Amino acid sequence: MSKLPAALQNLALPVIGAPLFIVSNPKLVIEQCKAGVIGAMPALNARPAAQLDEWLHEITETLAAYDKAHPGRPAAPFAINQIVHKSNDRLDHDMEMAMKYKVPVIITSLGARTDVNDAIHSYGGVVLHDIINNTFAHKAVDKGADGLIAVAAGAGGHAGVKSPFALIQEIRQWFDGPLALSGSISTGGAVLAAQAMGADFGYIGSAFIATHEARASDAYKQAIVDGSSDDIVYSSLFTGVHGNYLKASIRAAGMDPDNLPDGDIKTMNFAGGEGSKSKAWKDIWGCGQGIGAVTEVTSTAAFVARLKREYREAQQRLLPAEALEAA
Repeated sequence: MSKLPAALQNLALPVIGAPLFIVSNPKLVIEQCKAGVIGAMPALNARPAAQLDEWLHEITETLAAYDKAHPGRPAAPFAINQIVHKSNDRLDHDMEMAMKYKVPVIITSLGARTDVNDAIHSYGGVVLHDIINNTFAHKAVDKGADGLIAVAAGAGGHAGVKSPFALIQEIRQWFDGPLALSGSISTGGAVLAAQAMGADFGYIGSAFIATHEARASDAYKQAIVDGSSDDIVYSSLFTGVHGNYLKASIRAAGMDPDNLPDGDIKTMNFAGGEGSKSKAWKDIWGCGQGIGAVTEVTSTAAFVARLKREYREAQQRLLPAEALEAA
């Protein structure tokens, strides 16, 4: 385990909720944080841009009130995802909002930028950058990221193809900072397995879609409950970057999920303006391969409670009671 900055310590469970395109909203983030895991959402989910100010105010004020009422078990910090690719013409505005509210954790994606990292560090924020291979991991740290999110094979949305074993062991050969693992993590046992490999956190996205607080359609949530890894397709068509999606949503859009053309990131506008392909594909459902463990739509609090129970049970299976007491 690495030495963690204060913002990443003292979680009830070593889990970061992945920022989910369209799906994540203040309600979900707040409930994740109250449950003791880091809640996150993409800045771009707030549309129009002015809504981000309202959402950040809601999150910070609600969590501050919760902490005041529960001094013995305060909420976990929250995170905002910033797409730093040049196609995101909202980045300057969204970074201003992040700095205004001193967002504790910023998750950067699709590129690493020193100026963005410096801005976050100026108020004491922590930067986690998501990467799909060791080369990108080096670049992110060289440009000032405090920690990494290793997006391995099977992760929902934009995902890599590396085995989590290969990705984590290569990164840990040179990097001793905060490290989260993303890719098919839907149980407490999988969180413990991520730590056994050398990660500090499990990074969970798809399972949170099937919660009452998530801003997803009932059909989307039920498709996750009903689905398995066989229902996931890996494609670059929808954003120009390879990612995992539910086949059912692709068929509903009139396409054959087994015969999709490639996409081109140069044609994308991640801010989702009129006519952009990112807006056209809003009904394509991102999803990872770990959904076979999701068996019901439930509350965020209940899901995290299940993760905690499974995490403890996994520890008990691996260690005798005497060793646990001595740990």
